Amino acid sequence: MPANLPPQYHEAEKVYRTAKTPEEKVEALETMLAIMPKHKGTDHLRAELRRRIAKHQEEAERRPSAGKKGGYNIRREGAGQIVLVGLPNAGKSQLVSALTEARPDVADYPYTTKAPMPGMMKFENIQIQLVDMPPIIDREAKSWLSHLLRNADVLLVMVDLGEDPYPQMEAVLGELDRMKVKLIGSEVKDELLIGVAQKKALIVGNKSDLDMTGDNFKLLNARYGGKTPLVAISVKEGTGLEEMKRAIYNILDIMRVYTKAPGMKADLNEPVILKKGSTVEEAAEAIHKDFRRNLKYAQVWGSGKFDGQRVSRGHVLEDGDVVEFHI
Repeated sequence: MPANLPPQYHEAEKVYRTAKTPEEKVEALETMLAIMPKHKGTDHLRAELRRRIAKHQEEAERRPSAGKKGGYNIRREGAGQIVLVGLPNAGKSQLVSALTEARPDVADYPYTTKAPMPGMMKFENIQIQLVDMPPIIDREAKSWLSHLLRNADVLLVMVDLGEDPYPQMEAVLGELDRMKVKLIGSEVKDELLIGVAQKKALIVGNKSDLDMTGDNFKLLNARYGGKTPLVAISVKEGTGLEEMKRAIYNILDIMRVYTKAPGMKADLNEPVILKKGSTVEEAAEAIHKDFRRNLKYAQVWGSGKFDGQRVSRGHVLEDGDVVEFHI
């Protein structure tokens, strides 16, 4: 089946070929992937683009951090990288400190955070990376902030519900616009513009304990909840955090698949993390490239017509499936 790629794809491909940094290459490849029509004729090309994206992301993460002049590279770990965005004193550092082992500076005065700080947040049986960031309006961080935002899996925009949410969101959106970053929800990406990074986002209204009537969150939801999901939390009181974790997992658009050896029980403690819609072949490659190359067939418990069904490489897996590979 022919790929039938649109002209915009070939324009993004030209940008990829002339890109000089791993970050620029990842951005162009993600644009190509988003533009590409989804059908059987593009399956192999889609898989190839994903491999290139992973390769260039690893290249970017291996590059040494160079402080304020060259910026920072945060190695992506766990099931996804969530970068926090917000104005001073919105509670970003407090959230990371509450949910991870990281210990960012937390204080009542603004601009406490001067450099990105990653930490791992547990959600059920997986770990998700949260990255605390300086305020988006911090001028000293401007030279490297955009790179981390553009390469995140999801942006978590934190708003202080103790204050009027409108000016906060407009300030954040204005800064993102200047960085050529556009927020989207879990919907299909808008018409793509070369150079503009469209990032999945979750808006988190913090300090709900100060929004006693809930009016500020209602206003926030009425204005921005059409496309972008929102949750209300209070890090101080510990409320809404589980709902926020679930929202993060959902917007990552991932699934958990478990493996088992013939004659053995499945290991339900160490899932393989895949994008939703991934196939048996892609699951095999995520474990090891030799699995994919030597795979004869697989058996699936979960999404098959019956438990232990023998399936082909192209079988689309579902969250919670157990797969037994035969090579």
